[in-house]
Amino acid sequence: MSALQSLPITEMLQRGSIHDVDVLRLKSAFHSDGSISADEAEALFTLNETCQSQDPSWAEFYIDALTDHLVCQVEPEGYMTAEEGKRLIDRIAPGGIIARKSNVDLIVNVLDKSRWSPVSLSRLALEQVKRAVVEGDGPLREQYPDQAGSIRECEVELIRRILYAFGGDGHVAITRPEAEVLFDINDAIADPQANAAWTDLFVKAVTNCVMAASGQAMPTREEALHRDAWLMEATGELSPLALLSAMVSSSIEAVRAAYQEQSAEERALARLEQQRIEIITNEEITQAEAAWLCERIGRDGRLTPNEAALVAYLRKESPKIHPDLQAAVERLAQAA
Repeated sequence: MSALQSLPITEMLQRGSIHDVDVLRLKSAFHSDGSISADEAEALFTLNETCQSQDPSWAEFYIDALTDHLVCQVEPEGYMTAEEGKRLIDRIAPGGIIARKSNVDLIVNVLDKSRWSPVSLSRLALEQVKRAVVEGDGPLREQYPDQAGSIRECEVELIRRILYAFGGDGHVAITRPEAEVLFDINDAIADPQANAAWTDLFVKAVTNCVMAASGQAMPTREEALHRDAWLMEATGELSPLALLSAMVSSSIEAVRAAYQEQSAEERALARLEQQRIEIITNEEITQAEAAWLCERIGRDGRLTPNEAALVAYLRKESPKIHPDLQAAVERLAQAA
C-alpha cells in the first residue's frame, strides 16, 4: 500500500468524513504510484462505505480510480471475468443490494469502460432500478422515498445507459437476465399510463430480444435502443398505444431497418465471437429464447399496456419473427 502509507486513512475512517483536500492527496499519491494494488482498492471500498460525510469530489475519484484498477490493471486487461465480477458484487452488494449510489455508478462505469463484463454486473445495476420502482427504496430513491410503482425519467435513462454500457460497440442482443429485470420493472409500474420514455425503451428492448431469438442480425444497442429527438421534446405523458402509433410513423421505421436476416457465414462469425468472449470471461452468454419469451409476455394472463403496445408492433413484424413467437403474438393480440 505504498501510495497510501503517507495518507491519514485511519484518521478519515475515525472521523467518518472525506474532505476535498483528502481527495487531492489521494489523487497525488495514486498519480505518483501509477497503479492501485488490491490492498489500496480495498482501502477505497472501506472509505466509501465507512465515511458517511463525503465532499463532492470523492465520488468521481472513487469511481475513476477503481474502474482503472478493475478494468485496466487486473488481468485480462480490458475485460472483467466472471470470477472478478463475482468478487466485486460480493464486496459492494451483499445480498444483491447496493447501499450507495456511488457503487451503482461504479458498476455502470466498469460496464462502460470494459470491452466485456459479466452480464451479472448489468443485471445487478438493473436490479437497483427495479428496487427503486418496486419498493420505492434504495440509493436511487433517497430524495424520493415511498414512490413505489412508478418510474422516474432519470431512472429510464439510467436503464438505457446500463444497457448501452454492457453492449458497448458490439452487436449484442439484450440478454435473458437483462430482459427478466425489464419485464419485472414493467410489471411493477402501477400507472397504466406509463411515461413515454419507458414505453419507448421497453418496446425496443424486448423487440431486440425477439429479433435475436428469430435469428436476425443485431444492430448495436445504441442503434436499437436510442431515444428519438421527437420523444425528447414530448411534453406530458402519452398512453402506450398512442405512443406506439407515433413510434410506428417515425422511429420504429428506422429500428426495423436495423434488423436483417443473417447469412450462414454471419451466424457462424457471431457464434465464434460469442465463444471467444465466453472463453475470456469464463461466463456463458444466455440469450432470450423464443420459448421463454412466449411464456413471459403476458405471463399472468393479461397484457400490461406496454406489452399490448409491444404485441401490436410485433404483429406488424410477423414475417420476421420466430414461428412460435408469431403464434404467441396472435394469441395475445386476440386476448387483449
